[in-house]
Amino acid sequence: MSRSADILLTATAPAIWGSTYIVTTQLLPAGYPLTVAMLRALPAGLLLLLFVRELPKGIWWHRTLLLGALNFSFFWAMLFVSAYRLPGGVAATVGAIQPLIVLGLSRAVMGTAIRPLSVLAGLAGIGGVALLVLTPAASLDPIGIAAGLAGAVSMAFGTVLSRHWQPPVPPLTFTAWQLTAGGLLLVPVALFLEPSLPMPTANNLLGFVYLGLIGAALTYIVWFRGLARLGPAAIAPLGFLSPLVAVVLGWALLGQDLSPLQIAGMAVVLGSVWLSQRAQAAPDASADARPQPAH
Repeated sequence: MSRSADILLTATAPAIWGSTYIVTTQLLPAGYPLTVAMLRALPAGLLLLLFVRELPKGIWWHRTLLLGALNFSFFWAMLFVSAYRLPGGVAATVGAIQPLIVLGLSRAVMGTAIRPLSVLAGLAGIGGVALLVLTPAASLDPIGIAAGLAGAVSMAFGTVLSRHWQPPVPPLTFTAWQLTAGGLLLVPVALFLEPSLPMPTANNLLGFVYLGLIGAALTYIVWFRGLARLGPAAIAPLGFLSPLVAVVLGWALLGQDLSPLQIAGMAVVLGSVWLSQRAQAAPDASADARPQPAH
């Protein structure tokens, strides 16, 4: 498969994640961020684990627990806290800093060169997301902002380490391991810190099934595949597509207004994604695309 096809396929994952905002607010019970995160990860992980029938070996037990915490349990918990405590626009803008964090971590962990064009694309992406989702009336809850930043840092570390360590299994198995680990880590935390989930409604069940099977299992298989083939610096900016899709869904399904500034934000976001891929596809980026040795 060509690099362009790999990018397009990988981009479907953050595009689908853009639906998380509307599913969370419209279908899931409010006030249970840890329980929701656990129910998104664990059932999907166990289902995939039954399918692949392969467990980690040796050092991969420890790495899987760490990556499951970074990519799923801690990240999703912070994501839901941020989504519940902040307007969607503020939460998305805070999370948009992740590609810049990935650039710095890729340099520190893997020795990947930081290209000025990639930094410019990251800054443009943050600006585009801000135009897309921020409103003058947006409130700034300190806990929500802290949760959003913590989630962005967690996912950035998980993205870089997932590529740096190069798992010895296909993306399907790698996703099964991490989803299961992330879900198991969330079980005692959710039970201890949150009240029992009320009897789920049909809409609640629909939301959980969608987030688990589509928004977790399927999309993360695609995401980890793209990570292995393209590298962290190339796939992280694709995350800008999530708030773009969230706004489009809000307009299409909830009848929300779409202002000229938001349309301009869409153009900036798409331009930043294109610019980031141009930067990583430059001739001197070829060395960065090669797998890094595991340590």
